[in-house]
Amino acid sequence: MKKYLVVVMLIALGFLVALTQQIRSGYKNVIPAEVEKLMAEDSNVVLLDVRTKAEFESETGHLKGATLIPVQELEERVGELDRYKDKTIIAYCRSGQRSSFAASILQSRGFKVVNMTGGMLRWNAERRPVQREESKRNE
Repeated sequence: MKKYLVVVMLIALGFLVALTQQIRSGYKNVIPAEVEKLMAEDSNVVLLDVRTKAEFESETGHLKGATLIPVQELEERVGELDRYKDKTIIAYCRSGQRSSFAASILQSRGFKVVNMTGGMLRWNAERRPVQREESKRNE
């Protein structure tokens, strides 16, 4: 019984930590299933891949229709996203770390942004659809 209570308390603590992080960050974290649902239901979502060009074009693929702006270039290129101020931007990367940083930048600039936790690692592990650069693979 004590083990069960400890497990329940740890799960509750995990949810509280996640909620606190979300409130502090000012943006929402979503899992790939939620991203896929948003993509299917809302034509106003913008997919922002913040990985490097090499990662974007790699075997891991990218989400169909995604815009690539590496997080290292986001500060100087954020103006390219101004036309999306009225849309929800879904930021993603390899694992969710760089996209979390990108989401913070965008949120501070007045964008409505969410971060995909787990990134392309989780997306691919869940066998969700990706787009790959066919021309690069066939050369």
